Amino acid sequence: MQRSKRLLLGIMLTLILTSSGVVLACDTGVALPDATKDGYTILGKNSDRPIFDCQPLEFHPRESHTGNGMLKLEYISIPQVEETYATVGSSPYWCWGYEEGLNEYGVAIGNEAIFTKTFREAAKAVKAGHPPKLGLLGMDILRLALERSKTAKEAVQWIGKLVEKYGQFGSGVPAADHASGGYDNSYIVADSKEAWVVETYAKHWSAKRITKGTYAISNEPSITTKWDLSDPNLVKYAVKKGWWPANRVKEFNAALAYLDFYTSPQVSHIRAMRYRQLLNEKKGSIDVDWIKRILRDHYETTFLKGPQYNDALPDFLTICMHSSPAGFTWGNTASSAVFVLPPKGSGHLPVMWWNPGPPCNGIYVPVFVDGSKLPNYVTNAGKVGTKVTAPNVAKKDRYSSNSYWWEFRKLIDLTKGDEIGSVWNIRHPIVRKTFDKLEAKFERELPSVEKKALAAMNRGDTKKAHQILDAFTAKCFDEALRTVRTLQKKVVKYGKPLNPKME
Repeated sequence: MQRSKRLLLGIMLTLILTSSGVVLACDTGVALPDATKDGYTILGKNSDRPIFDCQPLEFHPRESHTGNGMLKLEYISIPQVEETYATVGSSPYWCWGYEEGLNEYGVAIGNEAIFTKTFREAAKAVKAGHPPKLGLLGMDILRLALERSKTAKEAVQWIGKLVEKYGQFGSGVPAADHASGGYDNSYIVADSKEAWVVETYAKHWSAKRITKGTYAISNEPSITTKWDLSDPNLVKYAVKKGWWPANRVKEFNAALAYLDFYTSPQVSHIRAMRYRQLLNEKKGSIDVDWIKRILRDHYETTFLKGPQYNDALPDFLTICMHSSPAGFTWGNTASSAVFVLPPKGSGHLPVMWWNPGPPCNGIYVPVFVDGSKLPNYVTNAGKVGTKVTAPNVAKKDRYSSNSYWWEFRKLIDLTKGDEIGSVWNIRHPIVRKTFDKLEAKFERELPSVEKKALAAMNRGDTKKAHQILDAFTAKCFDEALRTVRTLQKKVVKYGKPLNPKME
């Protein structure tokens, strides 16, 4: 399970050299009701993190909070609100917030790191010895917005309020300092009716409403000359800083004004355009399976025909991310989620299909925010455990057999066979065929489970509905865990890894 020292050094070198931010990946896309097969909103997100950055799934029920309590986050504490809504989301082991999540009102959010002049300035200030005040992390903002919002627009407004009041600054990467591990954030926020793209720049932000079609974002600003909401000083601040000429305010382009030109857009733009291309291919008939297909993409149907040797030995950045001996891909996809957001009264429930690790070698399991709990092994991290910790001082997590996430990470390593994935092309088809059958089984079983749970809800028997949904999700996770452990023993019988010397 231990990666070579050389790979870790390569990754750390990447962290050091990328001075205006280190998170090189994450991709989020959305299809609105007119673009989907069943008339539901569907949002898909891949979260890419360092290879040791375990990302368990968490469920938090609706809660009432009395008094003047404070909520302690990684770097700061903020006042808690009187009531927080139920959420389910994927959270790094050290983090309070989510990389992607869903709330009880059917609002879903996925976030991205973006590279901005505001963060570049902050990183320079750190190196000069006078760092800015620490603030919120993008993952915290995401969960806070879900806990406090009943609609996508309300979540956008919360993101704006939080950014304006507390700012965002501090490393979001375990073992990385604030200058190399920090970043600003963008989001896609969606509900059953609409979606919003939100982009933040320190304490400033802009948001664009999307009511039809599809959209996708990656690690770059995309809101240009038109937006629907923003902070009141978005334009003034850029002009004050000299990032936009005062005599050309009528032409103001938010992305162009706030973009850090010293961070190469090649790490993100190609992935964003690939996501949009694949969404457009099925516009009008997009379903859950197609979003899963997108999140498992390595450019197989382009002129590149995927990586030259195997998917687990990348020679470029792909939507489904794998670690590279060169360190340029930053790490693996740590979690992948597809959110299905049906309209109220449709006879369907919001569903989060969740997969730990690179989805091409994994399986999506259905999870309901209308349930009440998750299996312990799904919420477990590895040896380090789960505790809200400032990531710049967090320890790197390690394998534990009690962690669902780590069992899938173990399968990835065994499927690769060695650092260059020399037996991936032999072993991966076995994994994919097995998981495809099981995933299809979950999809066939879901409608009848959903129907029974809704019938219980309509009778006012919430407890029974929770039992039905919890039992189904637990059964699916149990089957997936048994299968991944069986595959760990099976795949090693096929092919003989080369284990070449790396130097």
